[in-house]
Amino acid sequence: MGSIKKLAGETAIYGMTTIVARIINFFFVPLYTRMIDTDAFGVYSEIISYIAILQALFAFGMETAFFRFANKDGNNPDKVFSTILIFLASVSLAVLAAGIIFAGDIANVLGYVGRGEFVWCSAAILAIDSFTSVIFARLRYQQKALKFGIFKIIKILSETSFNLILFLGFPAYAAAHPDSFLLKFLSPVPDGGYILFAILGSCIISLILFLPVLLKTKFGFSAVLWKQLMIYAIPVVLSQLPGVLNDVTDRILFRFFSPEGTSSSDLTGIFSANVKLAVLMTLFVQMFRFAAEPFFFSQSNNDNQKKIYADVMKYFVIFCVFIFLFVALYLDVFQLFIGKDFRVGTGIVPIMLLANILLGINFNLSMWYKISGQTKFAVNITLSGLMVTIVINAVFMPYFGYYAAACGHFLSYLTMIIVSWKLCKKYWLIPYDWKTVAVYIVFGVVLFALSRIVATSNNLFNFALNFALILVYLYFVIRKEKIDLKNIKHLLKRK
Repeated sequence: MGSIKKLAGETAIYGMTTIVARIINFFFVPLYTRMIDTDAFGVYSEIISYIAILQALFAFGMETAFFRFANKDGNNPDKVFSTILIFLASVSLAVLAAGIIFAGDIANVLGYVGRGEFVWCSAAILAIDSFTSVIFARLRYQQKALKFGIFKIIKILSETSFNLILFLGFPAYAAAHPDSFLLKFLSPVPDGGYILFAILGSCIISLILFLPVLLKTKFGFSAVLWKQLMIYAIPVVLSQLPGVLNDVTDRILFRFFSPEGTSSSDLTGIFSANVKLAVLMTLFVQMFRFAAEPFFFSQSNNDNQKKIYADVMKYFVIFCVFIFLFVALYLDVFQLFIGKDFRVGTGIVPIMLLANILLGINFNLSMWYKISGQTKFAVNITLSGLMVTIVINAVFMPYFGYYAAACGHFLSYLTMIIVSWKLCKKYWLIPYDWKTVAVYIVFGVVLFALSRIVATSNNLFNFALNFALILVYLYFVIRKEKIDLKNIKHLLKRK
């Protein structure tokens, strides 16, 4: 029990850093979408997608490999760490050099003519993040969760500071100092480059924090160990890559399949900004994952484990539908977080909220192969979703733009659920109450549709209507789950 409590505590720290980063990123969206236009935000979103994909490749799965080999009998953890560090340093330097040398050519190919700084800045972010990933992994291996959390928070706060300095201070500085050498790297008017340089600044701060660790490291490289690491890590990369591609590939596909007469970067910017409005659902799913995974594994020896997993799925969906209704019904309020030029795409928000519910369901469902040891099926499940994403976007994006991208996410996650469930029934059946899960989701969608049908131009009426519909949903849950409110009230009084 003590080890489980320790794991839960460490999970809370690791999870909190991710949640804090997402929250801060969300609260910068109003700034971004008011100070830069849809085209510039689209360029930034596309570049970040490239970085996400390349990070999965150039980290080479060494974070997972480090955990595996550092804990392997006969291996010296310091030797494993040093070998990986030297390898990643070599790769990172090569990536950085290529990004600097070919910055102009790559920028021109991508259509960012004259903006080579986008390329070398992205290469620097990629190089530093790939290099420091194994250092962060070592902190986790050493169970230094607090130090890990502090370093991550410093990185997050430094990115926040650089954003504020650049967006709120640099334009005035540029106007007062037109000959400043900084204008060789930054636009005098806010654009996506400001966000990239803020991220780069935080990466540099992170690297500086690790200088004492690097200075104390006894460097040594084992070719034999490196070969073993690569043999282990390459399949890990191949298993992770489809998931990353599935999350970001639509931002890249806008370049090739945007409707005729539209700007791909404009559509990418509008889509990316509106996806941020589904952040409440994203945050809940993320927090659930951090809390649920150790819980699920702690129940693996429980005779009643499968029923527990099924119950968790049901209550997860109940709460997700509540979030869906809260955001979708009050979307007129939530849309104020983004600039006016981006609000044309708010129609995709309910679709993305539903897609994120499916993503959470898929995570719940993934426990069948994680606990039963059938992880080889994870790649097949993710690949099925990726293929749906590509096909839906390639076929429908030329006609429906970002609506196709949103539906691509929804259908991709739905496909993954179907494939995973078929395998679950065959190899390790969990008695999920799919009928009840479907009832809650459909009931939530019906209430949302009813709101749209009955809504008037009277904002006060709409607010009251939507509040009433949320109460209807809560009443429906209480009746269906046979929740005794008197008992709850009595328990609260006792507390």
